[in-house]
Amino acid sequence: MEFEHIKEQIIHLKSEVEKEQVAAFLAKQNLSFDQDIEYTIALLDGKTVVGTGSFAGRILKCIAVDSEYKGRGLSNRIVSHLVGEQYRRGNTHLFLYTKPENSMLFAELGFYSISEVPSKAVLMENRREGIQNYLKEIARCKKEGEVISAIVGNYNPFTLGHQHLIEYAAARSDQLNVFVVWEDRSYFPSETRYRLVKESVGHLSNVTVHKGKDYIISAATFPSYFIKEYQEVVQTHATLDLKVFAEHIAPALGINRRFIGEEPYCPVTRTYNRVMRQVLPKSDVEVVEVPRLSVGHQIVSASKVRELIRKGEFSKIQALVPRTTYEFLLSEDAQSIIRKIRSGDERH
Repeated sequence: MEFEHIKEQIIHLKSEVEKEQVAAFLAKQNLSFDQDIEYTIALLDGKTVVGTGSFAGRILKCIAVDSEYKGRGLSNRIVSHLVGEQYRRGNTHLFLYTKPENSMLFAELGFYSISEVPSKAVLMENRREGIQNYLKEIARCKKEGEVISAIVGNYNPFTLGHQHLIEYAAARSDQLNVFVVWEDRSYFPSETRYRLVKESVGHLSNVTVHKGKDYIISAATFPSYFIKEYQEVVQTHATLDLKVFAEHIAPALGINRRFIGEEPYCPVTRTYNRVMRQVLPKSDVEVVEVPRLSVGHQIVSASKVRELIRKGEFSKIQALVPRTTYEFLLSEDAQSIIRKIRSGDERH
């Protein structure tokens, strides 16, 4: 078999020499090596890298084959190896982002398109009914009404600002669907964030809290290896996430309005809000921006709460969070989170 002499090598990511070899190969393909990669394989012809693939979490990424070696089954070898390693780790539901021109290749390898930003990016998964199963799950909570709204948030942790936005939206909706971003890239684990939101909005009878699962795309997991400019990465991520929402999630629940908090500080969130106002109205989803809640002269934000945790100023936190969040922060269960916040980098 042609190219059977090409060997697979697992790259030791702690080895700068091995990483640089893969990064240099990707650069020749006009790709970059994403920083969050957990596992990488290279295909070697002698000592020369002629193909590579990686993953982070359940997302396959940085897959490339030298142009002289294409059409010989090497992409299949790379993807098969990565999928096999994922299955060995217990991960059977997998995703990948790639350029639209590569989508047919990955379709032949068992991946199905979820949504696409033309000429920019396509999101794919390895389950034909993956997103449909999620839509069936959330549709069990569908309610009828004239105004069916949505809010999407990370809630790291849940603050009075978040509660204010939800109460404001609930008062202007027949039914409000709140989605919690699900990737565990935040200090507060997804199940904890979900529970704190549910407990804090339990007094609102027309609010349903959903787990965002794999279909509310976090900026933390959106890969950028095939996009050169940072602003283009932000815009493409926002557009793809909002297309998934508009094409799949909103129709499943009859959502026709989405509420967002205004963003005076974070340029990434401001870009996201701007793209939302461009994308969602095309699918008959109105976008309503709400002024952020202030306490004194200070805007309430999760990042401010984390800053106060880092400084150990818990007496000041009480004015910024609901009772449920504050009681959790004082509990034994929160101590490991607090230690991470005090010792780690800032995370959304």
